[in-house]
Amino acid sequence: MLSTQSAEIVRATLPVVGAHLDEITARFYTTMFADRPELLDGLFNRANQANGEQRRALAGSIAGFAKALLDHPDERPDALLSRIAHKHASLAVTDDQYVIVHKYLFGAIADVLGEAATPEVVAAWDEVYWLMGGALIAMEARLYAEKGAADGRTWREWTVVDRRAETPDVVSFVLRPSDGDPLPALRPGQYVSVRMRMPDGIHQIRQYSVSGGDAHTRRITVKRVRATENAPEGEMSTLLHADTRVGDTLTVSAPFGDVVLSDGDRPLVFATAGIGCTPVVGMLHHLAATGATRRVLALHADRSRAVHALWKETSELVAALPNAQQVVWYEEGEGGLAGQMDLGGLEIPADAEVYLCGPLPFMRHVRAQFLTAGVAAKDIHYEVFGPDLWLPQD
Repeated sequence: MLSTQSAEIVRATLPVVGAHLDEITARFYTTMFADRPELLDGLFNRANQANGEQRRALAGSIAGFAKALLDHPDERPDALLSRIAHKHASLAVTDDQYVIVHKYLFGAIADVLGEAATPEVVAAWDEVYWLMGGALIAMEARLYAEKGAADGRTWREWTVVDRRAETPDVVSFVLRPSDGDPLPALRPGQYVSVRMRMPDGIHQIRQYSVSGGDAHTRRITVKRVRATENAPEGEMSTLLHADTRVGDTLTVSAPFGDVVLSDGDRPLVFATAGIGCTPVVGMLHHLAATGATRRVLALHADRSRAVHALWKETSELVAALPNAQQVVWYEEGEGGLAGQMDLGGLEIPADAEVYLCGPLPFMRHVRAQFLTAGVAAKDIHYEVFGPDLWLPQD
């Protein structure tokens, strides 16, 4: 896919470019937002800009894509691209925005690398960028077409028809399309984007897994992000918890996400922590509704029963499945096994498909246990809430 000449230059310069990618992406975002502040209104997540996660995710995806082109020149890294394309589609990213990003990204490369950014080096990395960008544009166009939105706009107004407190910091919102039209197609495990105006007038977008619903509604379950010593409170989650009531309307996208429940009859293992339970609850609803007889092992780790969102519902769904088992771990209190998730002593089918969702350290730790148990790496799927800081490394 990458021309021979460009491949040689990229291979030779990848170490120096990779070493400066964090600085390059920091310069890129700073310059772009200074010139184009409107991009922060309803497109880029400013919380992830502030904590540096978006910058690190961009750097990792560029380096990961370039390395994949070099290591496997006859293959395209579709796993990496699919994850990005679904997230972009949920934000309604358009083709012209790739041109804007290209302008400021390559300006940052020239600024940071200085004389090392020769015309030959820039041309080689330009080829990498447009191979990646072109593939994403094509993927996103297909996703938009599937949703019947050729212009990339899948936003609709939804009315909140129910609100339920699940724990002190977790609330579920049941939504119905305000226009009365049918629900957009959903695959179990997918998420939707919610677009809201913040108190300062700037729109922000966040993704939330679809945790349930019926023929007429969809449910999202939102954990309030509390302020810590190192990070402020979550803008969107705070606003939803504080101000959103039954009868209010929310601007919501069509469902996206490539970590979805597989068809077939292979055993399923779900391993989640904290609010990472939400996409799996959506999958369990689908399994129960379709009368699935697959072997299911639902594993969850949390701080305590009091903060375990949707635990009763999860238990009822597991009980409704004829070949399912639930195991929980709590660091504090009773109601489950003590401590952190430990697969020792559990029978993990070697042919299982595994779905992980939770904090990155949790998923890395549990993934290693599944590999030790004999599960193939290709059969371990994971969902990250926020910028994906794992996939490029993996």
